[in-house]
Amino acid sequence: MKTRNNNRRIRLLALIGGIITLVILVVGTVISGISATKNAETAAQNVSQFYLTELVSRRGEVVINNLNDRKENLETALSIMSDEDLSSLENFQEYQRRIKTLYTLEKFAFVDEADTIYTSQGQQSNISEYQFDHTLTDVQVSIFNITSSEKKVVIASPTSKMFGSNHLTVCFMEINMDEMLRGVSVTSDNPEKAMTFCNIYTSDGVALTDTVLGGLSSDKNLFDALKTAKYGQGYSYASIYDDFHSGKNGIVSFTFNNIGETLAYSPIEGTNWILTYLIRDERVGNLINSTSTVILINSLIVSIVTTIVLIMMFIFIIRQLNKNAKMRLENETIAVKQNELEQRLSLQEQLLEQDKEKGQQSKLITALSSDYWSVYYIELDKNSGVCYQEHADLDERLKVGEKFDYLKTFNDYANKYVIEKYREEFIKFIQPENIKNGLKNNYVISFRYVVSRHDRETYEMIRFAGVRHPEDRDDHIVHAVGACFSNIDEETRTSIAQKEMLSDALASAEQANKAKTIFLSNMSHEIRTPMNAIIGLNNIALNDASISLKTRDYLTKIGASAEHLLNLINDILDMSRIESGRMVLKNEEFSFSKLLEYINSMFSEQCQINGLEYSCQIEGLIDDFYIGDNMRLRQILINILGNAVKFTNRGGKISFIVSKKAEFEDKAALQFVVKDTGIGMSKEFLPKIFDSFSQENASVANKFGSSGLGLAITKNIVEMMNGTIVVESEKNKGSTFTVVITLKKSDSNQSHDEDVDVNNLSVLIVDDDQVALEHAKLALSEIGVSVELANSGLEAIEKVKLHHARQTPYNLILVDWKMPEMDGVETTKAIRSVIGNESAIIILTAYKWDEVLDDAVKAGVDSFIAKPLFASSVIEEFKNALIRKGIRVSKETTIDLQGKHILVAEDIEINAEIMQTILEDKGIVVDLAENGKIAVEKFINSEEGYYSAILMDVRMPEMDGLEATRIIRKTNRKDAKLPIIALTANAFDEDVQRSLQAGLDAHLTKPIQTKLLFETLKRLIK
Repeated sequence: MKTRNNNRRIRLLALIGGIITLVILVVGTVISGISATKNAETAAQNVSQFYLTELVSRRGEVVINNLNDRKENLETALSIMSDEDLSSLENFQEYQRRIKTLYTLEKFAFVDEADTIYTSQGQQSNISEYQFDHTLTDVQVSIFNITSSEKKVVIASPTSKMFGSNHLTVCFMEINMDEMLRGVSVTSDNPEKAMTFCNIYTSDGVALTDTVLGGLSSDKNLFDALKTAKYGQGYSYASIYDDFHSGKNGIVSFTFNNIGETLAYSPIEGTNWILTYLIRDERVGNLINSTSTVILINSLIVSIVTTIVLIMMFIFIIRQLNKNAKMRLENETIAVKQNELEQRLSLQEQLLEQDKEKGQQSKLITALSSDYWSVYYIELDKNSGVCYQEHADLDERLKVGEKFDYLKTFNDYANKYVIEKYREEFIKFIQPENIKNGLKNNYVISFRYVVSRHDRETYEMIRFAGVRHPEDRDDHIVHAVGACFSNIDEETRTSIAQKEMLSDALASAEQANKAKTIFLSNMSHEIRTPMNAIIGLNNIALNDASISLKTRDYLTKIGASAEHLLNLINDILDMSRIESGRMVLKNEEFSFSKLLEYINSMFSEQCQINGLEYSCQIEGLIDDFYIGDNMRLRQILINILGNAVKFTNRGGKISFIVSKKAEFEDKAALQFVVKDTGIGMSKEFLPKIFDSFSQENASVANKFGSSGLGLAITKNIVEMMNGTIVVESEKNKGSTFTVVITLKKSDSNQSHDEDVDVNNLSVLIVDDDQVALEHAKLALSEIGVSVELANSGLEAIEKVKLHHARQTPYNLILVDWKMPEMDGVETTKAIRSVIGNESAIIILTAYKWDEVLDDAVKAGVDSFIAKPLFASSVIEEFKNALIRKGIRVSKETTIDLQGKHILVAEDIEINAEIMQTILEDKGIVVDLAENGKIAVEKFINSEEGYYSAILMDVRMPEMDGLEATRIIRKTNRKDAKLPIIALTANAFDEDVQRSLQAGLDAHLTKPIQTKLLFETLKRLIK
């Protein structure tokens, strides 16, 4: 009975256990399936957001590159526009047609101040249909016909061109939307089956492709569609609306028409456009759910089979309980086998779960990585990776799911395929630490390079993006990344081709600028030559006491007109130097009080002659000395005050006000205000006042002799000095010019010896150590000394020759002792052979100079200074050198020219007569030669020593002055080294170099300054 009760109890317990086991298996299988589905959905969502962020970033870059390329096209089109293109309506429209064809445009047009549009087909007046007008001040990107299906992208830029009497203020290009979005792939070949959709909207939600939410919505506006959507946790309509209008990027999940969607969006720089990338969660979910359902059904079948097996086992166990105790051992064995079977079933479930997740990931990656050659998952800390998409262009490639050693595999790829030019940078880019550092502040990093495969070179790009962003991790460091390889060959080569076109256009512009410089040089020579005759004859005539007052008045006006013409030539050359970048500003100390004294002396006299009231007022404290370009500042003020005098009628007033506007550390901003009560200017003309050759009224310009270049030059110089110039004017009431210039303050107390005027001191420093050169220049510039630098003895000799030829010798030459190729002593000896005792020469050295003292003195060195150099020691030693030499900086030579024989070579008769008259007035005996050939013959046929000097024109027929000089220097005569001085209209530095190379001793520019001519003759004639 007891055994029977025990058996019943065992049967009951077995039955209860079987039921519980069955429930556990079924419920556990269902819960595991649901949990696996949720985990798969979460993983899919994370991967979706990762790739959506990457795809939005890449497509956004393509749109920005397209816009930037179009902006560059617009700038290029404007830069190549010539005056001939604006000379007639036909040329203007032909130029527009060329640009349309070149850049595949719907329209290339201009807008004038009256809002009239000029196209290649004619004029339009529909400016109101565009989002800009003639007042545009910066480049603008907008949409034309935004409510229509025929949308156009419009890129507009301000410009300043004159077409006839019309001022063109805006240039714009109109581009077909499909052409603009080329390469962005915003449409899908099969929208019904597609899982992802790219689109571009304005910040107000208007779709540039007329398709909203991948065609799921019939609304024309994204925000109209999103009002009816249901948003996931943490997302809302207000947040996406605010992000669009604030230009922020982000991701939002919502349900629209019972379909789940995930939308990533990012603003496009320079526009109000937002690029979006949409993924249909429903279609991704269907893939996941179908897989999960199959797995769940399989799990239930396994559970049912397991339950049946267990029931059979329970029946078998119950039957065995009725047997003897011997069968109990067998029952225990069966229980052990049951446990093993359960473990195997559990392991089987885990394997099925892993297979399911791997299948889901593969399908999702395939859908999201269609833009890439290959995709890999990399764990940076473990140096391991998994291939998720094979590289289609590789013969030996990693297979999907294959694991690999990250650095070894990527390094092997670089060494095998990346060309040598990019290989080192590629290997550096893929280093784990560099990837982590790059992703600290960027969601995506990329590197472009060139690979060589299949006998061709192709542009390729590798990108890394963090699986989790740094802000989502406690340590703020990315440890796992997605690596993607993409083919960018076509778009890169297109970009390179466009850059080459721009480079060709730049080369053409530079060639045109060079041609203009040559033209100005020739023009300067051709005009200066007759100007020399005009000014010279006029001066001779004015010195004739027998002329009548009326004739003297005529001659005075002729001289004034000649001076005006000469100033015009100088203005044109100044503009040429500015445009070619050859104008260089000095940084010298100057006396501000002397500058104002010079300005006031000049214009107070002019105003008195013209019956004008002139006043100069200084407001506040102004220092006596500043550091800057004294000559250019003087030119600015003379141009503005000169215009005020020129355009103010008798009885008017001119005021000149100087004040310190601001002061900071060692700099001061000085303001110069010039007010007049003259004829003034109209408001319409004021924007053009600083344009070259700009004149409001031709009759007024003729009356007052304006060239239209003075203010253009003034504005350019002001801007070179980092200053500003503004003008206010009213017709018939006067004008006010305000100039603000920043100058460096001077600490100099100007207590130097009166024998050494540092403001007029010109110094050349010669040293092969660039640091020492800059230090010496800084030390001397602070006290106002004009400094030039040379890096070697040979360069110093060339500069000395140039200044010597121009008759502007250096006062002091500082030469470093230890220099390669030519040391300080050798350099001094060579300089003395060129200039004699014209300049003081001091040796700079960090060594004791006792060993070279005798050689240095014999070579012509005046003194020594130990390094490092200080301004006070230089000035003091310079004074001592002058005392020892017994000379003074300003001392003039007093050689008597009376009775000296001088040969003048000049092909223009009137210029020759003028020069003869000027020289004979000083008692000089003059012989004339009509060209270089005759000059050589006269010299050879003369007695040795007969001529004291030759004045040689450079440009002459039959034989020019340079060739004539070379022949004279080669003659076997003792006087072949007599002084030969160039008299020429060639005023550029290269002209001076050619004169020196030909053997001339000096280079004087026409019109000849009489004082400088006689000073040169006195200095050169022994």
